[in-house]
Order: sequence, then structure tokens, then C-alpha cells
Amino acid sequence: MLKSNKLISLMLLSLAIVLVLGACGQNSNNGGKNAGSPNNEAAAVTTDNANAGGDGETVIFPAANGDIEVPKNPQRIVDATAFNTGYFLALGIKPVGIMEDAMANPYFEGMLGGVTSLGNAPTPENILALDPDLIIVYTGTEGIDKLEEIAPVVAIEYGKKTYKEQMIEFGKLTNKDAEAKAWIEQWEKQIAELKPKVQEAVGDKTVSILNPYSKGLYVFGHNFGRGGEIIYGEFGLKAPAEAQKQAINSGTGWASISLETIPQFAGDIIFTCPWSGDDADPSAVYDNAIWTGLPAVKAGNVFQLNPAADTYNDPVSLEAQLTFISESLLSVK
Repeated sequence: MLKSNKLISLMLLSLAIVLVLGACGQNSNNGGKNAGSPNNEAAAVTTDNANAGGDGETVIFPAANGDIEVPKNPQRIVDATAFNTGYFLALGIKPVGIMEDAMANPYFEGMLGGVTSLGNAPTPENILALDPDLIIVYTGTEGIDKLEEIAPVVAIEYGKKTYKEQMIEFGKLTNKDAEAKAWIEQWEKQIAELKPKVQEAVGDKTVSILNPYSKGLYVFGHNFGRGGEIIYGEFGLKAPAEAQKQAINSGTGWASISLETIPQFAGDIIFTCPWSGDDADPSAVYDNAIWTGLPAVKAGNVFQLNPAADTYNDPVSLEAQLTFISESLLSVK
């Protein structure tokens, strides 16, 4: 447990510290090129650290913020990233505190009993109240040094690893290696069963992921959620040439386009939903003659994603997306 003087010091500082999760949505989401092998093993170190989870044993974990001594079996994880919560749930771990956006993910329904919302701007004070033994943040989060006075902090570089690589890393972090590998194995079996059926149904048709927003539309690629990991990554379907160039080959995972250029980016099949980052009226796009004149719209090959859930590409969200996306693609005309 923390020393009382450390508690008092942290409580006094907490009102001035706000975590900024600016990395979310600025980088490619869990699908960038692998900058490190998923097979790097963390070295176990036995300690008497009373703040460690389980039996008090700790390990050294190679995080984005350095080699961090963490509990070997963490019991009270605070996830201040939102986009990683589903990894822990898939590993059979229920964090004690998560971001409000993750609380609102409908794919997590029934899985968050007893979990505390950190709101949209967690402070050291409300994190401290949860008595965590491990805190997960993104690189670039402000106030990491203050959080380190509460519990070990592991920073994740947003978009650095594919979701499979990230699953393996979280398995190592939580001593759930077997569970992580088991999830990947069952996932790949599902893909192997569905992929030939989907490819046969889609044929040479191209597929787009388009989100209207206040200044036009976002085009999404292979590594920024919204099903891109499944559509382009797992199923190997084709994007229109301009979408391939600007949102996939560029490595960004997305591109911003104007309403007038939609025909260059719209595939024979479109997955779409309003952008969740603003309150713009999507009818400005959906009711526009350019949109209604698209071949995919005329053919009825437009499928609505869930803006509250499909931005995520964690294992739990991907499983739900796989069902919707495969059923949609198998129904194309």
C-alpha cells in the first residue's frame, strides 16, 4: 500500500492534473507496422512489493515508457485508454476502472458489472480511489509521473502493433499468455471458415468505409477500426484505388475527403456511419444527390456501422464486428 505521506501529497496535486488522451484518433489504431517482436519475453523478478497483485511477485515489462516493474498477476487494473479495455475483457480480466467511452460500448454489455467509470478526463484522485495495482495509459498522456506514485504505469503507443500483437503483449503483461494465444487461435479458425465464403460472395467488388463529418467525409482503411481490420486485413477485400492510395498505402489508416470527391472513394459496397467526434447532421451527405447516385446506394449495398462501438478494434469488438460484417457481405446483391 502507498505510504500515507504519498497519499496526502498526491491528493493535493490531483486537482491540477488532467490526463490528456490526445493520441487516440491521431494515429493509426493498433494496426501499424510491427516495431517490436511479440515474442519478447519479460524477465520475472521476485520482490516483496506490497502493492503488487496476487502473491506479490513482479516482472519487468518492456513498455513504451521503459522497462516497468509490474505485478505478475495484477488484480486491480485501471485502463485509462478506452480502446484497450476489450483486450482485458477477452483475457477474462475485468478492470476496476475504465474510460466513459468504453463504458458506453454496447459490445461490452453485461461484462462491466462493478467497473467504475473514470469519466472522460480521469485525475490521479479518482484513479487513486480505486487502489489500482496497474495503470494503463497511452504515450503522450500528461501526468504519468504522478500516476507512478499510485501504481506501476504501462504506456501503450497507440497504433504501434496489430491487434494480434497487442493481444499477445497484454497476455504477457497480465500472465495470461495461454488465454491470449487461445483467442487468436479461435479467431483465425473463424476467419478461415468465413473468408472463402465472403470472397466468393463479393467477387471483384470493391469495399469502402466512409464516415460523414462536419467538413466532409472520412475514408478509413485497414487499421483504424470500423471493420477495416476484417474487411481489408482478414478477408483481403479490395478498396477503390483512391481509398487504397490515401488511407491504406499511406499507412495513416484514414483520409479526409470532400463531398464532391465521394465517387472516387466509394466502392461497390459501403460500410458507413456518422462520425462520432462531432454532432454534424449526416443527412447533409446521405440525402445529397452525389451520395444517392452512388452505385452501392442504388444497389442496396450500404451497411450502417454503430458509431458507439465500431470505432474499436479490440478482440471483443472485433468478434461482434465479424458477425455483422460477414453477414452483410454475404448478402450483397
